[in-house]
Amino acid sequence: MTDLRIRQAIREDASTILNFITELARYEKAEAKVKASVSDIEETLFAEESRVDALICEEKGEPIGFAVYFYNYSTWLGKLGLYLEDLYVSPEHRGKQAGKLLLECLAKIAVDAGCERFEWSVLDWNTPAIEFYESLGAQSKSEWIGYQLSGEALKAMADRAEGLK
Repeated sequence: MTDLRIRQAIREDASTILNFITELARYEKAEAKVKASVSDIEETLFAEESRVDALICEEKGEPIGFAVYFYNYSTWLGKLGLYLEDLYVSPEHRGKQAGKLLLECLAKIAVDAGCERFEWSVLDWNTPAIEFYESLGAQSKSEWIGYQLSGEALKAMADRAEGLK
């Protein structure tokens, strides 16, 4: 049996987290889209008033994976939810239950915080991840399509805002 441990990430993990983010982006064929720097991670993830957290999975003291998460809100339920932004385990450490352990810890964090749901997204071509999540009892949200505004489109919309001053 492997010696796996999950712990909250700390500021000194910023470069490790960025390395995992880059590995994940490479896997998702989007490495060029990673613009974050170590200082960006430090200033956002570990800021005093940060609204996002991270976990590190270690094997015998060496980081092998991570998860970044934050709380969202369900207006229909009137309850908090936990949203998993990223979960990644280095390829050479897959099959050791690290991903499952990270998800179990996140589920506990969600339940302890009074969350009614725990959500994440997965690329439609990532069959190994989809099969893994479904094996844990997770269900896809087939009626919902995710949307995103970013870059110039986000700035342009913000420039048109008149209601919030």
